[in-house]
Order: sequence, then structure tokens, then C-alpha cells
Amino acid sequence: MKTPDGCEGNAIVYCEGAFGTTYGKTAHGLVRRSRRYRVVSVVDSHHTGKDAGEVLDGRTLGIPIEADIETAVDAAVGRGLPATHLVIGIAPDGGRLGPAARGDVRRAVELGLNVVSGLHDYLSEDPELAQLARACGVTLYDVRKPKPTSELHFFAGSIEEVGSLKVAILGTDSAVGKRTTAWLLADELEAHGVTAEMVGTGQTAWLQGARFSIVLDSIVNDFVAGEIEHAVWSAWSQRRPEVIVIEGQGSLMNPAYPGGFEILAAARPEIVVVQHAPARLEYDGFPGHPMHPLERQIQAIELISGRPVVAVTLNHEGLAGGAIDEACAAITAGTGLPAFDVLRDGAGSLAEVVNQRRRR
Repeated sequence: MKTPDGCEGNAIVYCEGAFGTTYGKTAHGLVRRSRRYRVVSVVDSHHTGKDAGEVLDGRTLGIPIEADIETAVDAAVGRGLPATHLVIGIAPDGGRLGPAARGDVRRAVELGLNVVSGLHDYLSEDPELAQLARACGVTLYDVRKPKPTSELHFFAGSIEEVGSLKVAILGTDSAVGKRTTAWLLADELEAHGVTAEMVGTGQTAWLQGARFSIVLDSIVNDFVAGEIEHAVWSAWSQRRPEVIVIEGQGSLMNPAYPGGFEILAAARPEIVVVQHAPARLEYDGFPGHPMHPLERQIQAIELISGRPVVAVTLNHEGLAGGAIDEACAAITAGTGLPAFDVLRDGAGSLAEVVNQRRRR
């Protein structure tokens, strides 16, 4: 886990009943990296006593999973890392907080924790929780709460000024690993002397501390393109990176979370990487809605954008050992594109594909 100096506080990540599932993707992102918070523990009674990194990726990170918030608070004090924040790490369909989770949030407030949420249920607008927070001297912060339209940007064409190579990481489904691949690619480029900036488009990237980020699904539709353009242009104008990696949302053909077109239209990437889970047969969380074939999804992206898909990155859920390599080989045979498992093998080969395009 990457945690720089100057983070905003020590965070307990709440992920009751969801860690290690697609509904725990926000918690997974924070465990893997965070510039904004120092993650001291995860709450999920289903994995009590385990290391979060071991559960997630088979790598020990020193982030314990605790049974409940009170235990997590006490344990953090005992480790000399007293918690200051509770970050909601679950991402259920519709972004709604259930009754049990709401009770846990209430307990966190009573224990003196600031609560940060990326859900569509705005904690700061809950009269009971807001009154309790004021009485306890803590803050409720809703990442997805829309900005006033006066603070939003309309598409202006400034994207054409951006001199960086723009790489969009799109996917064939939601909760498939687009953000993780985007970070790994940006980190790998930086490690080899290529300046890179990741532009986040969801609440988790903001929680992780992406310098340039928006929460796409909280923006009034008229301003979506302008906010994407402004985030990418800001990354260029302020940092002048050689490469800008743009996190995708949902997927073009997802029945519940259609996404990607706005990124292709507004960010105007030069190249696209597609994240894919070969073992998924149906769209995540929606039985009866079969996944569109990878080849068709690539065709759709290239038709809409007029730009090439240059690689496929693998989400290896449901695969193990030799099955991962077989899946990569099958993708290459079917699409003619290189396929990589960047979470297992690192992003070196993907970075080389990107660099070949940058040198042109």
C-alpha cells in the first residue's frame, strides 16, 4: 500500500460482508493504495483476523480485518495509529446504505470518527446522523454530492491543447478492475522515467487521492463532457505529463452502468486498453444479462472513437494458475491483441505497448 506523508488521517475502511467481492471494490482500492488516507484496518466480520492484502491479492500488507468498528478503533489505538476517519468501502448496486450499515455509521460517529462516503445516500443530509455528528464534533462528507452547476465546466474544445498521449482504460463490465489497471500503468510508466498522471472518474479514485479526479455519476449530464475535458486538461496544464491515463466507468454495453462513450467523446484518447474478465458470463449483479463478446465490445469502442484498442488486460477472477495464461493466449488468438494480467505479473509489458505508441 502506498501512503505518502501529509495524508488526511488514519482510516478504518468499512466493508462488512463485502470484502473480496465486487461490492467491496472501493475497499479493495483503498487497501491497494491511498494517498489521501493511511488505512489502518478493514471491518468485515466474514474475514476477522486475516490480513486484507492476503485476502485480496495473496500479499501481506499489515492491514488487519476486524470484526466491528469498536474493535477496529481499539486495535488502532493499540497499534499507535488512532483512527480519525471511517471510510465507507462498500459499493452496492444503486449506492444505497442498508439499515445495518447505517447503524454501524452511527456507532462510528459516537466513537468520534469522521465519516466519508461515496454512496448516493448522502449522510450529511440525514437529519439524525447530521445532528449526532454535530454533537460529537465530527464531519460527514459525501464524495458523490453534486457540486453547484456554477462550479461545473461545459465542453470548450480545450482537450485539443493537451500534448500528452491519452490512454483510456475501458472495460467490458463494471467492477472489472479498470481503476486498478490505470494506477498500475501510471506507476509503471513513472518507474521507468516516463511522467504519467492518472485521471480518476469515480469516487474510489477520489478517495485514493488522485490529483485530478471527478465523480462521473454525480454530474448533471449537460456538464459530463466538460468535466471530463477539464480534468484531463488540468492534468496537462498543471503537470505536463508525457502520458495521461484515464479511468473508465461501467462499460459501453452494460445494461445498468453504460459508460465509456463520454470518455471517448470528451477525453479523445489516442489509444484504448480494454479490461476484461473472461470467466464472467453475465454482467456483474444482473443475472439473465449475458456479457457481450469481447470482440464485439472492442469493435464498438473502435467504431465510436476511431481510435485503436492496443491491448486487453485480464481480471483473473474465477481463474487460477495455468488457466490465466490460457485465457491470455485465447484473447490474443481471438483479437490479435496482446493480453496481460497486470495484477499478477505487473504492468511492464503493457507500459511497453503504450511507450511504443508514445514514440510514434
